This record gives sequence, structure tokens and C-alpha cells, in this order.
Amino acid sequence: MELGKRAFLGLLAAPALARAQGGGQGTGNWPDRPLRFVIGAAAGGVSDIFVRLMENRLRERLGQPSVIDPRPGAGGMLGAEVAARSAPDGYTFFVNHIASHGIGPTLYRRLSFDPLRDLPGVCRIARMPNVLIVKGDSPHRDVAALVAFMRANPQAATFASAGTGTSSHLSGVLLGLRTGIETIHVPYRGTAPSMAAVMNGEVLFAIDNAPASRQQVLGGLLRALAVSTAERADTMPELPTLQESGIGEFDVASWYGIAAPAGVPRPILDRLGGEVLAALADPAIATRMRDFGAEPAPLPAEAFNDYMRQQVAAWAPVVKASGATVD
Repeated sequence: MELGKRAFLGLLAAPALARAQGGGQGTGNWPDRPLRFVIGAAAGGVSDIFVRLMENRLRERLGQPSVIDPRPGAGGMLGAEVAARSAPDGYTFFVNHIASHGIGPTLYRRLSFDPLRDLPGVCRIARMPNVLIVKGDSPHRDVAALVAFMRANPQAATFASAGTGTSSHLSGVLLGLRTGIETIHVPYRGTAPSMAAVMNGEVLFAIDNAPASRQQVLGGLLRALAVSTAERADTMPELPTLQESGIGEFDVASWYGIAAPAGVPRPILDRLGGEVLAALADPAIATRMRDFGAEPAPLPAEAFNDYMRQQVAAWAPVVKASGATVD
């Protein structure tokens, strides 16, 4: 624990050291143009929200704006590949997540790149539960009622996801496995359109990141029934867990971070990572993040990359048990 604390404090100190040394060896005048953050989903989703939460702080500290480049599709893998193939010059980064660096390496059988090798982590940003949601005026007011309806109407057991291979996809599959119901997956190109599909009644439910549905739930357009983590979420303690609701073993937490193409100079990675982690320590930013239903969960590069390797190992048996594969 003490070693991890020293590493974290050292990373926070890196920006000041780099400035004192003229940017650090290998950084030159970096950054001297806008930073591009590729996101693997449509604008308006969770990845987009996190970049926008930190954009002003990063602009003040780095002197350059952040440009968001949405590349939705394939559970974030299209965006991940774009970022991985980008020049390792410190101007293109990827908002990575459980789908791209936890589930994807097992789910996708013919990836043209290795996410952990070709797009390693800079730092982790946040961790959050997924939330089981239905339409705001749905007659199903709890998980038991929803499950009973699906048993009686298996053709209506449809669920939306932000794309094949996302945690929203595997969460819906896992719900089907735990209940013995053959749930019907309907993938969309990102979180925002999948939320719209639930609100419009195109699908019965979704199990997606808490920030994705937070505002619609508060506004009554969606109804939250349960969280996906084993314990109730601090940001929404009124919601029961799926396990409490009789679903059986169910513990899914989504996470997001920053990744960079392999080969970006270490001083640049340290500088950006330090600034992002410092932003997460800002009470105003942390409060806004919690308002969206996410919890700041900072990890510096080495610890983050270890965490992602553990995630791949944890998700591999779930992916295989689901029978889900993508060529």
C-alpha cells in the first residue's frame, strides 16, 4: 500500500518536474497543438462525458484544448484500432474501458492489434456500476416483475447495448444465463442511441453504465431497477443489487481510463497521466463525476496496466460461458 501511495504521489509531481526541466527529455514543446481523444462510441456517451469533465482543467494545465474524435462501433474496438494505429507522437489518446481492454481481447477472435500491447494504459479515471433500466412508464417496477414478464413473453426479452463486446452486452447476456432466459441482444452504435432505444420502447431493457442513464432516470424518462455490482453503489444507495433481487451471482463494474499508442515517449505519458490524476483529485471535478453516477478511481500507468491484465483473465471465462464471439 505504501509503495502504491509513493508511486501515485510521484506521478502527481511529474508535471512540476517536467516544467522545471523545460518539458522533460523527449517532450520538446509538447503539447504545441490540440490533444485528440478518440472515443469508441457516439458523442454524448460516458467516454465523451469524462473528457468534457476534465477538458477545462487540462486546457489550463497543458495550454491546449482537447478534441474529441468519436469512432463508434464494435464495442469500442474501431476507435481503439484507430488510436493504436496513430503516430506515437503524444497527440492521440484513447478513452479505454472494460470493453476494449477487459472483454474485447477474448471476445474478438481476429483482432488486428493487441489492445494491451499496442494501446497500453496511461491512467485509470473512474469505476462505476452498470444499472438495469427500463422505460420510464414501464409496468415493471422491480427485477422480479421484469424477469416474470420475460419468462412469459420470451420473444420480448430484448435488450440494448452500446455495441457488441461492451459491458452492456455481456451484462445482458449474463442476466440471461443467470435466469435461464434467452435474452435477445440488440446492439447500437454507442451508449446514447442505446438509451434512446429503451426510452422509445424499441427494446425492453438495458444494463449500462450508471452515468449513461443518470439524467434520464432523474427526469423520469427511464426507470432504474438495480445495480450490477455485488454491493450497493454509494452514488445510488436506494437501488438494490441484482444479487439482492434474486438473480444469483452477479458482480459487474465498468471502468474507464486513458490509453496511448505504444511508443509514446514516457515523459509525455507521465505528464498527461499526472495532470489527469490531479484533475480527479479536484473536489469540483470529483463531485461532478459522482453526480453522473461514477466514482473517481485513479490508478497510475503501471498499476493500471496490471489491473487490465487481471480484467482480461477475469472476463475470459464469462465470455466463453456466454458463447459470444466476434470474428
